[in-house]
Amino acid sequence: MKINKNTLTVDEKLAILRAADEIIGQGGRTILAKILKGSRDKKVLVLGLDRCPVYGYFKSEKIADITEKIDWMIDHDFLDIEYFGKLPMIVFTDRGWKIEADQRADELLSEWDLWIEAGKPIPNMEYLKDRNRHMIFLFLDKIKESGDDKYIPYLEAWEKVDYKKVRGKIRETISAIESNAPIDNMAVQKRKEEIEQLLNGAAPQDLILKCWECGNRFVFTVGEQKFFKQKGFQFPKRCPICINKKRIGFKNF
Repeated sequence: MKINKNTLTVDEKLAILRAADEIIGQGGRTILAKILKGSRDKKVLVLGLDRCPVYGYFKSEKIADITEKIDWMIDHDFLDIEYFGKLPMIVFTDRGWKIEADQRADELLSEWDLWIEAGKPIPNMEYLKDRNRHMIFLFLDKIKESGDDKYIPYLEAWEKVDYKKVRGKIRETISAIESNAPIDNMAVQKRKEEIEQLLNGAAPQDLILKCWECGNRFVFTVGEQKFFKQKGFQFPKRCPICINKKRIGFKNF
């Protein structure tokens, strides 16, 4: 199956990013594909990855086709591969993380809504401690923008257990809700438009690199970039001509 720029829907991109969030820096393309397939692989189950909200999202598709979708996400600047030792691990690009942080903030808010609606006791708010600061602040912004005072008991419980900067943001959020502070609709719209733009991705393209040896520019093709990433190689610092000269020099030595 060949993937083109119109094949992946927004929901598919979001699902792949959400699944990737479970294994960032800890797993590669294979385990990510298995989460999305809904595999009963022992490793998936032992790590509790079957509890991921998008587990089995592509259950009707073949692993090879799911992997191709993941590769499309890598090629279009949502995800990347970094090597930890000899192991290739999935990581977010800046683009991918901005999208995923927004998605996770919405997920946290929906979770609170469900708990409040069900009348559940306020949980131990330690579960929010040590989360990514950008995502947590975004979560608090979304609570503030709701203007709903039903969140205040949760916020007050959270304020008691987190770090100083987060406590300050929580207190700011509570004050805004209590005082019915006006919502900055322009900021909300700007954030929404930024996410929509980021979801378009960035098509892979050839890079023009400068040779450290001779100073000349040379083309580093999309195919070469993909090969280097798959092998865990750093991008070349010398042009092909200087590389060949160096090789010839070694042979003649």
